[in-house]
Amino acid sequence: MAEHFQIAVIGSGPGGYIAALKAAQMGAKTAVIERHLLGGACLNYGCIPSKALLASAELLAKIRTADSLGVEINGSVSFNWSAIQKRKDKVLAKLRGGIKGLFTARQVKLFEGSASLEGPGRIAVADAQGRVSHIAADRIILATGSSPARIPGWPEDPNLICTSDEALHWKELPKRLLIVGGGVIGCEFACMMHEYGVQVTIVEMMEQLLPEMEADLGLASGQIFAKRGMKIFTGAKVEKLTVQGQIAAAALSNGQTIEADRVLVATGRRPNTKDIGLDKVGLETERGFLRVNEQMETNSAGIYCIGDANGRCLLAHAASAQGVVAVENALGHKTDYASPVPNAVFTFPEMASVGMTSKQARREGIAVSIGQFPTGYLGKAMAAGEEVGFVKVISRREDDALLGVHILGHNATEIIESATAMIGLKAKGKDLAEMIFAHPTLGEAVKEAAEDLYQSALHLPPRRIVQMTADTEAVS
Repeated sequence: MAEHFQIAVIGSGPGGYIAALKAAQMGAKTAVIERHLLGGACLNYGCIPSKALLASAELLAKIRTADSLGVEINGSVSFNWSAIQKRKDKVLAKLRGGIKGLFTARQVKLFEGSASLEGPGRIAVADAQGRVSHIAADRIILATGSSPARIPGWPEDPNLICTSDEALHWKELPKRLLIVGGGVIGCEFACMMHEYGVQVTIVEMMEQLLPEMEADLGLASGQIFAKRGMKIFTGAKVEKLTVQGQIAAAALSNGQTIEADRVLVATGRRPNTKDIGLDKVGLETERGFLRVNEQMETNSAGIYCIGDANGRCLLAHAASAQGVVAVENALGHKTDYASPVPNAVFTFPEMASVGMTSKQARREGIAVSIGQFPTGYLGKAMAAGEEVGFVKVISRREDDALLGVHILGHNATEIIESATAMIGLKAKGKDLAEMIFAHPTLGEAVKEAAEDLYQSALHLPPRRIVQMTADTEAVS
C-alpha cells in the first residue's frame, strides 16, 4: 500500500529542499524524492562548487597584486589543484549533510530514487536496485531542475567537450580552454581558469558578454578580461568544431580558428522534465518547460512546479522563493510570486543587478532617468584598492519609480541586496537617494548613483547642460 503524504516534492535542489522544509514547518507530512545527490545541481554542479573554486582563484589574484597595497610576498606563489578540489568536495559533503540533518529534524521523509508520476496524486519511486515503491500525495511539487545544454552534432567526448557539470570536477587543468558562450557561467569560468594559468578564449554570438544584463556590465567585463590577457570574440559563433586526437579546433564565423585542449559549452540549460510521467497527469511542456501561474500551479490540479523546470527564472534563489510560494498555496494560503529577483555574477570584480535594464525599458517604451557613479571615486574603494567598477540606477521619468540597479565592483553581489529591497517595496529613486549608507563603504556608490538621477551627487562634477534645439538631443 502506498504511503500517504500531504506534500510530496520531486527534487531536492534549492527549490525542492526549501519547499520540503517549509511544508514540514507548516505542519504537513512531507516527502522528498531525489534520484542523485541532495542539493541538486546548485549544490553539486553549480553555485557552490564554482564559488569554492573561485574563492581560491580570487585569493591568488589578490596575492599576485599584493604589492600595490604595500604587502611583499617573498618567494613564488603557486597553487595545488588537487587540494583545491578536495576542499571543494569537503564543502559539498558538509552542505549535503546539513540538508539531510534538516530533513531529519523536521521529519521530512527522503526517498532515494527516480520518481515518475503514475496519475493524480500518485508517484512511483525506483531505487538504484530497480525496486519500486509507491507514494500517495495530496499535493505534488515538481522541482526537477535543469541540466547544461549541449550542442547537437558536436563531438560527445565529455573529457574534451565539456559542460559545467564536468568542468567543476576536473582532475587536471587544461592548458588552453575555449569557452563557448559568454553568459554568467562562461564569464565565471573564464575569470577562474585564467587565474589558474589556463589560456582562456571566449566566443559569444551576441555583440557583448552577458547579453541578458545591462549593456555596460558586459562591455566593461569584456574590457577587463581582455586587459588580463584573455581572448574575447563577440558577435561571432562557432561554425564547426572538429577533434583530432586530444585537440579541438573551432572554426569561427569571423574566419578565425581556435585550438584548445578542452571546450566548455556554456550556452544555457535545459529543463529536466522528460521521463517523469507528465502525460499521466495531463501536463504538457513548452520547449521542455512547464508553465505555471503566479501561485506556481500547473494546469493539472494539485501539481505545482518550481525552479528551473518552469522556466520563469533559472536562478537558485528564485527556485527557493518559488518553493515557499508553492507550499503556502498548496496548504491553502493565497500567495503570489512577485518579489524582484537579483542577478549575481561571481567574477572579480563581481557584477550584480536587479530590476529592469535600460534596453528593456526602451523596448517597453518607458522614458527613464539614469544615474551613474564610478566606484573608484569612493574613499573606501581607494583605501581597499578596489577602484574598478560603477553603479547605474534607472528610474521611470514619469513618476520616479525605481526600475533597476546594476553594479560592477567588489562585493557587488552583497551590495545589490539594498536595491532589491527598495524595488520590492516599490520605492522611488528619491527614496534610494535619501537613504543613509554607512561610511566608508562601497555601497555608498548606490546612493551616489541614485542622487545622480537628480544631478545632486556631491562627489560628481556638475553635469554639462546642452540647450535643446529641433535637431539636437540632450547631452549630460
